Amino acid sequence: MAIPAFSQNKKADDIIGKWFTENNEAKVEIYKSGDKYYGKIIWLKDPNDKETGKPKKDKNNPDSKLKDRSIIGMNFVNAFKFDGEDEWEDGTVYDAKSGKTYSGTIGFESKDKLKLRGYIGKSWMGLGRTTYWIRSN
Repeated sequence: MAIPAFSQNKKADDIIGKWFTENNEAKVEIYKSGDKYYGKIIWLKDPNDKETGKPKKDKNNPDSKLKDRSIIGMNFVNAFKFDGEDEWEDGTVYDAKSGKTYSGTIGFESKDKLKLRGYIGKSWMGLGRTTYWIRSN
């Protein structure tokens, strides 16, 4: 089986950029700080809370001090490290809809398609969810 040239030439910074989440609900900017990678929400398809008409807040966060922070601008992909080969690992993914934080891995499906896996326990246990993001131009 032939391996695409892109997968043989991955560099740690290949994930840096702007990405549309699954179903184009949000746009995320992945950036580097030190030797780790983070992602923050920079755009939402529906930026305002249906109940209040005001910008969405992190109302499901278990930390009461964070419930009033804005979803736009919030880091929710945190502290991923490149494994030197083809994956970013040892980071966490925060789900504002549930208020839960999961362990995670990031890899590429193709040059412009990320595969983000959030899970509980160990990745191989199957207790998690995989989502795909498309690079924004």
